[in-house]
Amino acid sequence: MLGRLWTKVERAERRLRRSFGMDITDPAARRWSALHYHIFDHAFLRVFWTNFWPVAPGVWRSNQPTHRRFEKYAAMGIKTVINLRGEDKRAHYLFEKESCDALGLTLVNAKLWAREAAPRRRIEAVIDALRAAERPMMFHCKSGADRAGFVAAMYQMIFEGVSVDEARKQLGLKYIHLDFTKTGVQDYVLDVYEARLVKGDIGFEDWIRTEYRASEIQEGWDKRRPALETAEALIRRAQA
Repeated sequence: MLGRLWTKVERAERRLRRSFGMDITDPAARRWSALHYHIFDHAFLRVFWTNFWPVAPGVWRSNQPTHRRFEKYAAMGIKTVINLRGEDKRAHYLFEKESCDALGLTLVNAKLWAREAAPRRRIEAVIDALRAAERPMMFHCKSGADRAGFVAAMYQMIFEGVSVDEARKQLGLKYIHLDFTKTGVQDYVLDVYEARLVKGDIGFEDWIRTEYRASEIQEGWDKRRPALETAEALIRRAQA
């Protein structure tokens, strides 16, 4: 009974959330979009809670910034914003694009997921975007905890030569990342890579481009399979 009731509530909330918030050009629609942005995207929380932290010289991670925060970051000299939520028709993206255009910030969209292992091509696109970005730069997801944490760890390993153990700190409670939830799949990617190093040295970027498979990672995480077992399965798939 309670389960059916909760399902109905969730469906009603989803219908309401998808019914508006896709127009910021018309004054009346813009007000509704602003409401959508603050309520459904939780922007009201991010007015003061920024989750804004340095990752490397000239590189920062963050949750979804508000316009005032974009103004602050532009004043700091930031040139590029990498949006890990991807391009969207909803208010959060429309307001972000408007802010970046107004402030002369280069906006790059490269979508990942917080609760699922991202496909290889998506991770490769993020790596390419990080390499091409004019610095100073920042990247963000919604909360700045999971996708931003994974990308921060990846950045440090690929571009700063940081160890897996050290990079793993980017996925921590300090950033409100909870590894015991579905978002723990981000940690599992690092666990599998670390286990892979037992079989032989390989850089993180090379591992992503040659051996990583999202389906294998996701299945391993869902079944709580030992990381070494998944790493070995990925090697076999790559060599087949």
